[in-house]
Amino acid sequence: MSRLTRVAAGMMIVLMACGFTECYRPVGRSGDGAGGWLPGHIRTIGVPPFQNPSLRFKVEQRFTGAVIDEILRRSRSFNVISTEEGADAVMRGTIRSFNLRPTLLDDFGRARLFEVTVTIGLTIRDQTRNKVIYDNPNYIFRSEYEISGDPQTFFTEEGPAVERLARDFARSLMTTLLEGF
Repeated sequence: MSRLTRVAAGMMIVLMACGFTECYRPVGRSGDGAGGWLPGHIRTIGVPPFQNPSLRFKVEQRFTGAVIDEILRRSRSFNVISTEEGADAVMRGTIRSFNLRPTLLDDFGRARLFEVTVTIGLTIRDQTRNKVIYDNPNYIFRSEYEISGDPQTFFTEEGPAVERLARDFARSLMTTLLEGF
């Protein structure tokens, strides 16, 4: 296989693994020259708990917490509050779907490797100018976890897999908002 074909195949695998199956729709552009999507006058961000019509237990808490942690970690200039009142901008998220599917079976036909796929809708609204800054109805993230075949060492990996998914989502979101990617 030629080098160009390998590079193209590698790039395709990376894009598919990262969940870029649908593009986001950026609505605005920062006017402060920073390259991000957040206007310079925004100092307080309201992050109310994400909605969870998927009915998967505590998924919304993990994603809301990961976003708040990432905002505080990446930009010390923002104040984060959990309500809309008093915020310059409000970030509303919805866990639209949460799916588990087996991807690898063992010799006995039992699922050993599962893929977790989470679809999130996210809107950020500038409260002072009453304008949508960012809107992405289909953030799609995937991760895998393995189940041990030995009943004595069994430990469900679903919780840690969802935690990793939430952190990856928060990192990607903040990169987009702060760096304009």
